[in-house]
Amino acid sequence: MNRTSGERAAGLHPRPPALVVVAHGSRDPRALSTVQALLHRVRALRPDLPVHLGHIELNEPLLPETLAALGDRTAVLVPLLPSRGYHVKRDLPEMAAAAPGHARVAAALGPHPLLVDALHDRLLQAGWPREPDATLRRTGAIVLAAAGSRDPDSRVDTERTARLLAARLGVPVLPGYATTASPTVPDAVRALTSRGRHRVAVASYFTAPGRFATESATHTPWLASSPLGNHPSIAHLLLHHYNAPHPKTP
Repeated sequence: MNRTSGERAAGLHPRPPALVVVAHGSRDPRALSTVQALLHRVRALRPDLPVHLGHIELNEPLLPETLAALGDRTAVLVPLLPSRGYHVKRDLPEMAAAAPGHARVAAALGPHPLLVDALHDRLLQAGWPREPDATLRRTGAIVLAAAGSRDPDSRVDTERTARLLAARLGVPVLPGYATTASPTVPDAVRALTSRGRHRVAVASYFTAPGRFATESATHTPWLASSPLGNHPSIAHLLLHHYNAPHPKTP
């Protein structure tokens, strides 16, 4: 039986929580346009769902402004961040606690098979063969270029994603970091080439274009993939984390 508008107004058909995608923010103008395109994909997948954007820093709207504008509406904050770290474990819970309405923080993007789907597809777009031959399986490798963090959970998540991608591709995948953590991207490239892996590609583990993504790509001896950006799998992954009843504890 269809519900009447009066029944919905009476609370028998409660409105869904708002999805707030939380981006880090960047001085690179391409980052904001990329995130906006990603939100457009999410809205197309779930036209019934209110989808909003909040930034941790550098870009507007900042997350506290987005939460204030939502008033007392319940919200789920889904980090557009590849792994756990200080922002996911400290900053976002504090901002959620200060929101006028109830807000909870969902899991970071990875590790997750949908994230690996996006990484794999970006590598294919950059020129990685869809069906690698025996020579590439013997001499090829990937550096998973990530931002880096002092938080050990961030490193654990990145290494788990690297193992998932290695299982998908059938070649070694070694994390390399743009800042803070080690090995650096060039050190990771050298470590792989010293093991006889001379066809090394750099897989961008960044959600949007920016300085770190650009610098990491310059260290590839072969090819480099684009940031994850507005890949369809990332849109599906944001919705997956939004819907998860019990997101993993940071």
